[in-house]
Amino acid sequence: MAVPIHPEDPAPDQPRTPPAVGDLLLAARYGDLEDVQSSLAQGTSVSSQDTQGRTALHMASANGHLDVVKYLIEHGANVNMCNMEQNTPLHYAVLNAHKPVVELLISEGANVSAINRYDRTPVDEAVSKGDTSLIECITRAAPIPEEPANGDANGLADHDTTMEDA
Repeated sequence: MAVPIHPEDPAPDQPRTPPAVGDLLLAARYGDLEDVQSSLAQGTSVSSQDTQGRTALHMASANGHLDVVKYLIEHGANVNMCNMEQNTPLHYAVLNAHKPVVELLISEGANVSAINRYDRTPVDEAVSKGDTSLIECITRAAPIPEEPANGDANGLADHDTTMEDA
């Protein structure tokens, strides 16, 4: 008799996420801080990834579990870790409009300019959602270049003319 395969399970010839890692990621996904603490206390690495490259921080960020996000960061989670699609926890928090998590990740050094596999930054994701509060939150943290990307050392000031100057 064949054993049914769960839709989220990889094909039999594909690598599987170790059970301890799966438990940590599920606890983070569902905001179960006690189980997250227990998993880490039992030796599961805070940097553990599933077969898609997601960490507990990705899962907690995607689901808006601020207390779990804080705990994971306090225990060494990398705020800029990328999954297989090059999404960071910040991408996930923005995609799901979890502003408090977005603010925390940025305050902890999340790269607001990180580009995923689809050439999208967290601000691109906020723009696509039309969420002005998220856009403002991210752009406040974005570094302002001192020199335009084209290398013009004179910057934008030379191009900032008023109608009287024209």
